[in-house]
This record gives sequence, structure tokens and C-alpha cells, in this order.
Amino acid sequence: MVTVKMLKPYYIKADDNYVRVILAYQYFAVFINNKVYQFVPIESKEIRINRRTKKVENLGARFAFQKGKDIIYMAMSELISLPDFLVQLHSIADPYYLKTEEKSEPDYENKAIIDELEQLNMKRLIDKALDNRDYEAFQSLVKLL
Repeated sequence: MVTVKMLKPYYIKADDNYVRVILAYQYFAVFINNKVYQFVPIESKEIRINRRTKKVENLGARFAFQKGKDIIYMAMSELISLPDFLVQLHSIADPYYLKTEEKSEPDYENKAIIDELEQLNMKRLIDKALDNRDYEAFQSLVKLL
């Protein structure tokens, strides 16, 4: 079983499209089979995240972890399957994400259209229950009106 013990960036670099989390010795460690393995920058040393979609882009990157003379390689695709890795990574990168502008006033017109469509759908379901002579479905749908 693999879990993240520590994930701290050596530094963070943000450009127009990406947040780059740069890793170094002693800033990233994982538990693998109850043993602590430290990150070593043999191959990849960067996590690249899209600032708009908040998705990790360099899924093919391989990271090396060492304990003594034993070195284990893990692909980014393996790391992002660990929930604690994603939680820590997104908490690190969150200040660098591009914030979408939120609407200041609710869109009442869209809500009215959705409500109307839901009511029409409910009536169609009631008609279908009547056509199928499904009394129980009819009763439960009428209560929702």
C-alpha cells in the first residue's frame, strides 16, 4: 500500500497556463509497504498542473523514491490515484489557479425554465404511469406535484 507522508514544493512556478510544482530531496516522501521512501530527482522533478482545468498534465512523468540502495519508480498516473496525494497537491496549487468570475446575481430566468421543464417531465411521468396502470407510481408522482 502506498500513501503520501509528506509533499512540500521546493518552489512553485506559475505561468499563463500552468502551475509547476518543483520537487527536491527531503520535500516529498511516501510510505510503501510501511517503509518511508524519499524522493530523489533522478528522472522527473516537476508536477505540471493546468491553471484553468486544475488537472495534472504530465501524466507520463516518472518519479524515483529511495530508501537506502533500494529505488522505486512511480508514474504520475499512479501518484494521482492516491487521494491524499491529490488533496495535498491541490492545496499547494490552489492559490495559483485561475479563478472564474462568479455571477453576482442569480440567473432567475434559467431557474424558471428548469422548474417549468421539471414540472412538464413530472406530468409526462404521471401520464406514463396511467398508461401502464401503475397505481403506486401514479400516487408517488402526484405527491411530488
